[in-house]
Amino acid sequence: MEEVSYQTQELDHLGIVAGVCNEIGLVKHLDSIMEHDGRKVTIGEAVQAMVLNALGFVSRPLYLTPEFFDNKPVEILIRPGLKADDLNEDSLGRALDALYAKGVTEVFAKVAFHALSVYGIEHDFYHLDSTSFSFHGTYERESTDEAIEITRGYSRDHRPDLKQAVLSIICSHKSSIPLWLEVHSGNEVDKTLFPKIIDAYVEQLEEGVKPCFIADSALYVEEHLQPLSEKVIWVTRVPMTIKEAKLLVNETDAESMEISEQEGYRLHEASSCYGNVEQRWLVVYSAAAYKRERATLQKRIDRELEEAQKAVWHLRNQEFSSKEDAEKVGRDLEKIWSYHSFDMNLEPIYRYGTRGRPKAGSKPTKVLWKAVGEPVKESSKVEAVEKTLGKFILATNQLDSEQMPLQKILDTYKSQTVSVERGFRFLKDPMFFADGFFLKKQERIMALLMVMGLSLLVYSLAERKLRLELARKNDSIPNQVGKPTKTPTMRRIFQLFQGIHVLLITEQGKTRQMVVNLKVIHRMVISLLGHEVEKCYFYNL
Repeated sequence: MEEVSYQTQELDHLGIVAGVCNEIGLVKHLDSIMEHDGRKVTIGEAVQAMVLNALGFVSRPLYLTPEFFDNKPVEILIRPGLKADDLNEDSLGRALDALYAKGVTEVFAKVAFHALSVYGIEHDFYHLDSTSFSFHGTYERESTDEAIEITRGYSRDHRPDLKQAVLSIICSHKSSIPLWLEVHSGNEVDKTLFPKIIDAYVEQLEEGVKPCFIADSALYVEEHLQPLSEKVIWVTRVPMTIKEAKLLVNETDAESMEISEQEGYRLHEASSCYGNVEQRWLVVYSAAAYKRERATLQKRIDRELEEAQKAVWHLRNQEFSSKEDAEKVGRDLEKIWSYHSFDMNLEPIYRYGTRGRPKAGSKPTKVLWKAVGEPVKESSKVEAVEKTLGKFILATNQLDSEQMPLQKILDTYKSQTVSVERGFRFLKDPMFFADGFFLKKQERIMALLMVMGLSLLVYSLAERKLRLELARKNDSIPNQVGKPTKTPTMRRIFQLFQGIHVLLITEQGKTRQMVVNLKVIHRMVISLLGHEVEKCYFYNL
């Protein structure tokens, strides 16, 4: 009697990832864009393998992809006939080279547009931002083509010692679904990038469409506002370096501002023509921000007092040849303080030319001076700063208050944190393979950053679909502490799916397989996510 053999493979949450990839036709769509070179692993299949690796959240670098898939059901996750060894450094590197040659922005835009059309997602508001990814190594530029330069620049990671690349993303409103992606050299800055990115994106929209872009203060550059306003509506934060903005914040009293619909906020509208563009300014006061900034201010005041007291102690031990010199040094010291003044006295020091106590009636041969006193908190300086706490200014060129009421301006800008900023937090997760770039060519780094963007696209689409289905069916799933939620993150879902395996049973030369350890909650989620995900978990070769 022939012995029956058993083998298990880890499926976990990867069936969800593969199912969403299949639903948007990731492999088919990429292969229709790229030229097929006849090799066993197509470009689309290699990209799907990298997306699965990235969303495996095991912090495994790209070159270890065969090891990642060694105990995974590759035939379910990508296609029958593929093995883990097929997904090697050669096939993945070839795919990255092909993506770069075709144009990472162009390819990403086509895939994203197709994916959104599959899900019927439409949008009028767009969130734009950029972030940096740091790299170890030399990364000398080898060519003068369009490849980026891995070089030093402003580091969002607070690692100015490392070279970097910059990634810019446009996401749909109130979601981290990426629509557009560009990779730039590490020394590029947002103030010059943002207008170019918006121009490029608007060019591929239908004529006459005037979308609304939400971005941080890097978009608010005087020479860019007029050309931007001809193409798009914008909502952005006004830099507090602008004199007009400083004056408005100082003059606007929080108590006199209109109470917002959102608890803890007050609003005040003003008009401006900064950059020769008519626009509405919205002064926003946040009670929570005031409390936070007030605590920070008090720490700065206390720290400055401590440093000032040390400086005054050292100054007390210095002697000056003239009263004017002593006073000047004291006043120069006071100038560096933001919240304190120097309550200073000038004291003479008499020198008699002999040791010991001078005789009665003797006259000093020299008079020196020293500055003594204590630093004192300057109430007027502190009060001037306190007037600005908790306040910031938003601007928009949408002059129609019915189209864009004050509350909508605030809500639109605040949604930046649940859109593109959330996407960047996802991409920079230490468990994502962004933490271990081992690529030597700038071209491949550009392509890999694009693949990371595709991973974010797949993750966000899955999360959106699940939340919509839970809302439609008025259902929920337990969160991390066991309470029901209608808005779970996909990270939470991925955690729930740990421990799901494929059991392969080989008997008389034939192999059958079944997915084991599926519980009620798993079947519910799979059902909500639809047919393509169901195929991955109820697959039978």
